Parts: sequence; structure tokens; C-alpha cells
Amino acid sequence: MKKKKALIDISKKTFIQVTALLLGLLIVAIVLTYVIPGGSFGTHADGSVDYSTYHALKGSGGIELWKGVLAPVLVFFSGDGVTLIMLSLFLLVISAAFQVMNDSGGIGALVDSVSVKFKNKRRLMIALMSLLFMCFGAFLGLFEEMLTMLPIITVLCMAVGYDSFTGFLVCIVSCGFGFASAVTNPFTVLLACEIIGANPMENIWYRIIIFIVMYLLLEAFIFLYLRRLDKNPENSYTYEHDKRLKNTADMSSGTNKKTPSQEKRLRVVYGLFLLCGLAVITLCSFVSALRSYTVVVLTAYFLVFGILAGAACGLSWKSVFKSFLKGLTGALPTIVFIGLSASVKYVFDEGSVMPTIANQINLLAQGKNIFLIALIVYAIVLVMEFFISSSTAKAILIMGLLSTVNLGLSDQMSVLIYTFADGYTNVLFPTSPVLLISLSMIEVEYFKWVKKSVPLFAVNLLLVIAFIILGIVIGY
Repeated sequence: MKKKKALIDISKKTFIQVTALLLGLLIVAIVLTYVIPGGSFGTHADGSVDYSTYHALKGSGGIELWKGVLAPVLVFFSGDGVTLIMLSLFLLVISAAFQVMNDSGGIGALVDSVSVKFKNKRRLMIALMSLLFMCFGAFLGLFEEMLTMLPIITVLCMAVGYDSFTGFLVCIVSCGFGFASAVTNPFTVLLACEIIGANPMENIWYRIIIFIVMYLLLEAFIFLYLRRLDKNPENSYTYEHDKRLKNTADMSSGTNKKTPSQEKRLRVVYGLFLLCGLAVITLCSFVSALRSYTVVVLTAYFLVFGILAGAACGLSWKSVFKSFLKGLTGALPTIVFIGLSASVKYVFDEGSVMPTIANQINLLAQGKNIFLIALIVYAIVLVMEFFISSSTAKAILIMGLLSTVNLGLSDQMSVLIYTFADGYTNVLFPTSPVLLISLSMIEVEYFKWVKKSVPLFAVNLLLVIAFIILGIVIGY
């Protein structure tokens, strides 16, 4: 009998394609450190960074070549190393926990229960789930954490007659759009407002309108895709992947068929498991003391309770640990993706070119029209987003700089421009580890996603520009 693959399994073809793409970006980043002059910001008396002062570094000749070559390894020992290590552990543990959930029959039990309830209301289910995940991003600032939900959402979408690509849109893309259409996102809106000295609740109605408009845009994109599936299921972008996944997940009758009492126990145990997981995420988002440790807390939660839930559902301890190990090894390639994508920022930091890029905000904005200034700032933050995926790191750099210059933009508009440029590209740029990992999980090529999503992001860009211009006109 052919051995079943892990629930989260990245194919060799996908691994090679993503690795080649990231290696290409790393090489470009290394070359740019030899092209862009090095620079540094000044420092205040207390040792903090003074973003209003820029110094060109003479004689800087780019990053040392050996550091560039070993960047995917050295980045784990850099200032971002602890964060990257925790993200890697987080992905390995949740992959292992969901493998146990799958092998115990938990995914099948939950999916069967939900799919029966929404059998004749599939579109409503998709719209509600998409709204939920957008709210997670917009109000709680969640994004990486939603990788915990992607496996079960993809299986659920398949169970009601759609595909795993629909699950990707509903879970990851919706959350990414919510993260950018931020209302009270603590990692963008609240942090940026704190740095620049703005009131995050002032004119919140404008951000709510933006959230609604972007939700409608995303739903239009999703429902156009669903109409394509309704015409012919083989039009699915993940058709071959889903055939394999249907054999992996216990969604049909067979040797693993459970009795009614076993099905009930599975639904209760894993229903509580997921609800408590969401409660932990919500608690960490609202409690400022825990916010920076969300990934750590979730890793511990899925490690401990992922194992206990499997045992509570009737699996032997040997089977639980065997499933856990299978899920963990299946997700090992994600560590390579994390290291390579984070290497681009590491190379730029070591090459001292980020201060030079940031300093161009002042130079480009001098003497320009207020509308043009706003679009220039937006474009520059987009460039930085390509190289720095961390919202916190960019907020400190960008908002710290904007708080010291006079561009004629209100504090609220500066924050809005920053959130626009920071979020939507999380589901577009290849330097976003979450995007690459989630695409790998459903076996969709990165460039295929870019090609298919062009209409979505083209309209999104037009709406962003319109909201920026309208905001300036109305005095936002």
C-alpha cells in the first residue's frame, strides 16, 4: 500500500521553484548593496535612533560576500533571529498538531458537521468565513497565526464542493486584506499612531468605510472564482493537489469509519481545541503584555494540547507521536523559505543601504504637490515592504522618520498611507514567508498566483489611491 503523505506536504517541484525564486531575490539584494551607497541614521543623547539625521558612509563597498552567501543561516543569529526561530518552531508545531488532528479523524468530524449545516448555503458560508478572517486582520492584527487555520479551512471548502484554493482566499488572503484595511490593528494602526503621536480613534469611521469597500472587492473576486468552479470543477487551480488531499484527509467512509459516539467525541474535543486556540489568539491580541509573545504562547498551546487532544480522541500515545513527527517533518521545508525570505532584509542591513533608501523620502518630497507627496510616500513604503516584511520594524523606521519631517500630511493620513503600503503586499510580494508557505501548502506556484490575482490587486491599487486622494480632500 502506498504510504500517505503528511497533511501539510510541500512537493519537490514547489520547493525547488520557491527556493529558486528566493535565491534570485537574495542575489539581487547582494548586488544592490554594491550599487546603493551605504548610510546610517544619527543617534539621540539617550542612544535612540534619530531618523531626522542621515550620514553617508564613505568607502562602503557592499556586504562582505561570505555574509551574503551564508545569509540564510546567519539571519537566524541576527537581531531578528529569535523571531525567526520562534516562527519556524510555530509552523512546525502547528503542522504536527494538525497532522494528529487529521489522523485521529478530528478534521473529518468537524468538516462533516459544518458542511452538512451549510450544504445548501455554501456561498453564505464562504462570505461569513471571509468576513471573520478579515476582522481578525483588521481588528486584532493577526496574519501569521492564520496558518494554523489554513489546513482545516481548505478541507472545509473542499467538503462543500469547492477547492483548497478557495480556502486560501478565504483564510490567508482575507486576513491579509483585513490586516491592510486596518481599523484597530495593533501592529500597524495603534503602533504607528503611538510613534507619530496620533489618536487611533480619531476619524475611525473612514477606516471602517475602507474596510467595507475592500471586503466587497475581495468577495467579488472570490465569487467570480466560485462561479468558475460551478461551471467545471476541473477549472480549479488546485485540482491535482485536492485529489491527493481527499485521499489523505479522512473525509469519506472506509476502514477508518467512526461510530456515532466516536464522531461526537471528536467534534467535542477538537471543537474545544480550536475555540480555545482562537481564545488564546484573541487574549494575546488584547493584552499588550502578551502581544509580543503571541507566537510563543500559540506554539506552546499547540504543542501541549495538540498531543493531548489526539490522545483524548482515542489514539494511542505511540500513534499520536508518530503522527506528530510525520506532520513536523512534512513542514521542515518552510524553515528554508523563512531563512531565504528574511535574508533579503539581513543583506540590506549588513550593507547599510536601508537608511539611504529611507532618506530619499525627504529628498523626493521637497517642493512637491501634497497629493504627489502622499503617493511618493506610499511608493517608498511599498519598496521598503518588499525588503522588510515585519510591520513592527517598518513602523519604527517609517513612522519615526515621518514624525520628524514636515510633508504637509496629517498624522492620520501618514498612518493610513503606512497601513495601505504595509498590508496588501503581504499576500503579493515573494518576500512574505506566510504567502510562500501557504501557497506551497496548496501547491500553487507563486507566479501563477500573481498572474491570477492581477485584476484583484489592480483594482485594489486604484481604490487605495482614490482613498488617499479623497482623504486629503476631506481633511482626514
